[in-house]
Formats: sequence, C-alpha cells, structure tokens
Amino acid sequence: MTEAHARTPQGTATGDAARDTGSGEAVLALVTDQPLDAAALESWAATAADGAVVTFRGVVRDHDHGVTVRGLDYRAHPEAESMLRAACARLHERTGLRVAAAHRTGSLLVGDIALVAVVASPHRAEAFAAVDGLVAEIKASVPIWKRQHLADGSTEWVGL
Repeated sequence: MTEAHARTPQGTATGDAARDTGSGEAVLALVTDQPLDAAALESWAATAADGAVVTFRGVVRDHDHGVTVRGLDYRAHPEAESMLRAACARLHERTGLRVAAAHRTGSLLVGDIALVAVVASPHRAEAFAAVDGLVAEIKASVPIWKRQHLADGSTEWVGL
C-alpha cells in the first residue's frame, strides 16, 4: 500500500483503497501489486473507541508440504478487489466493526507480506474472532491464486 492510501491527518483514507460501501467508510479493501503497509491499514481501522486492533499478516514461507519454496506468483481475477470488499462488508454487517484487508499480486519472495487483514473492536476477543473469520472467508471466496516456485525449479498452482 502506498502513501497515497495511508490515513490523512483528517482521519480518512485516501486514494483507491478507500471505498464507501454504504457503511460510513467502515470497510477498506485493496488488491495491488505494490508492497503492503500493515501499519497504514491498522491506522485506518482504529478509532478512539477501539481497545483492540488485531492484524493478520500472511507471509510467504520457505516451504509447503515438505518442499522448499523459493517464491510465489499471485494472480487475481479482475473482480477480486470487489469480492474482497464484499467479504469485508459482510463481516462489518455482521459485527459493526471496522474492517480492512489488502492482498498483494505479482511475484513475491520468501518473507514478503501477501495478505493483511485488520479488524478494530472495543474488545480483544471479538477482534481476534473477527479477523480469523475474515481470513477464512477471504481464502474461500476471493479469486486470487498462487503459483509456487519450488527449489527444484518446478512450479505448482495452489488452490485452483
């Protein structure tokens, strides 16, 4: 996420990342080929009423099913961002919480952040449960696919 998408001094998100979903800008969703800025998403989500801001960072790891992974390529359906926004909006509608999520596309290396999901809540238990549910829903409903580059030079698509 670039600086253009970060929180402004007036407390509103700017750039393409801010989408008013009819819920008073309580949802932010972004699919981008740029590095993700978890701190900017946390800043956008948090309000003075929140005692908990829970963030999940999905990081590219160096292995999968016992095989060494060198990197990943993420590809997204053209409507993936609107589907990500819809997943965030569903959580907001169920809970009333502010929700932000960003997913990266393109070529990523081990250690790069692929997904950031943030939920802000007055209490920690609610925020932890909400972010866990959000990540599960993103994985199940947002059409973003990954191709793993393995140490032996082969590749494999995951989740098709």
